[in-house]
Amino acid sequence: MKNESPTLTLVKTICRALDAKKAEALRVSDVRAHSSITDYIIVATGTADTHLRALRVELEKVLDAAGARILGMDGQRESGWLVVDAFDVMIHLFLGETRQHYRLEQLWQDAPQLDLGELLAEPKPSRTSRTALSPRAKKVAAASPAAPKKTRKPLTKAVPAAGTAVAEKVTKKAAVKKTAAKTAAAAAPEKGTRGAAKKPTAVKKVAATVKKDAAASRKAAAPKKPAAKKTVAVKKAAKE
Repeated sequence: MKNESPTLTLVKTICRALDAKKAEALRVSDVRAHSSITDYIIVATGTADTHLRALRVELEKVLDAAGARILGMDGQRESGWLVVDAFDVMIHLFLGETRQHYRLEQLWQDAPQLDLGELLAEPKPSRTSRTALSPRAKKVAAASPAAPKKTRKPLTKAVPAAGTAVAEKVTKKAAVKKTAAKTAAAAAPEKGTRGAAKKPTAVKKVAATVKKDAAASRKAAAPKKPAAKKTVAVKKAAKE
């Protein structure tokens, strides 16, 4: 509960501790309107003197952890009755026969009795504590090996890590291959539609000019034939 008093919270803590140590017949009385020395009285039963002492030791641990004031502890060895006074809360631990003999609850029979089920109910975990791991879960998580992280494979082949000399050798070899490929591509003639090699445009122009000049030279060097009309005239004059 949000408005729960610190004293009631301490009562719940004590009851849970006693119940965990197998205390029997737990009973809690609200005596704030009936007593001037305390607010709550807790009565529980142990099975033997050793059980009573174990319950008292557990109470000391719980009260110390909660920061509660312990005004005193009373009870003779093998008396069957131990009392722990925590100021606002007083705890009485009995053996079965001793509790029936004194009937301490009869003194506060008019006081309201708290519901034991509500006192022993574990508090609901908050949103932040739901994700918290228990001590055992933390140990298991620490002992288990962590899953390997996935890494993306490089797009290029990795150079063997065998020293700087090997890396330089591989780099130079790759550069030589690249240069040779470029030279071969530049030297290879381009194929036309019918498989004939295409000449560059400048070469075509030079070849055409050389061919034209050669034809002109052959034409100029060839002897000229006399015209047919002149031959006939010469023949006629000779007859006359």
